[in-house]
Amino acid sequence: MTDASTRPVTLRAGTRADIPALTAIYNHYVEHTVVTFDTTPFTPAEREAGWFVHYAPAGRHRLLVAETSGDVVGYATSSPHRPKAAYETSVETTIYLHPDATGRGIGRILYAELLDSLQTEDVHRALAGVALPNDASTALHERLGFTALGTFREVGRKFGRYVDVRWFERPIG
Repeated sequence: MTDASTRPVTLRAGTRADIPALTAIYNHYVEHTVVTFDTTPFTPAEREAGWFVHYAPAGRHRLLVAETSGDVVGYATSSPHRPKAAYETSVETTIYLHPDATGRGIGRILYAELLDSLQTEDVHRALAGVALPNDASTALHERLGFTALGTFREVGRKFGRYVDVRWFERPIG
C-alpha cells in the first residue's frame, strides 16, 4: 500500500469484490490487537457467508468502504445491535482501517459519512464498543458526537489478558 495521506478518499457501498481486502484488514486486527475479540482469522468465504450477507447499500445495516487510488483502505458498518424487534432502531457501528491508513483522517471521513447516511433511515441510536486502551478510537467517537456510557471491566480475554470495553452512544436523526 502506498501513502494514503496524499491521495483523495472515495467512499462507496461495499461489494462482494471487496471481501478479500476487507477480510485482510479485519484479520490484521484479529491476529495483532485486542480491537476485536475474534481470535481466529477468517477466510473470505467465511466473511461472505457469516458477515457480508446482512449488509445493503441502503437501510439500517450498511457497509461503507473507503478507497484511495483504487485500494481499499478501510470500512465502516452499522449492524443490528441485538436480534430482538424492539432494538431494531438501534445499530452497532464499527470501523476498521488498513494499518497504513491510520492517523490520516480517513477514519473520521468514513465514519462521519456512515453516521450521516443513517440520518435518512429509521435509526434512533448508534452504539459502539471500544476495547481499551484505544485512545485513537475513543477520541474519534467523541469527535463524532458519541458519549461514553460506561465500561464493562475485563469482559473479554485475548492474548492471555483480560480486556475492558467502553460503550458509547450517539443519537441519530
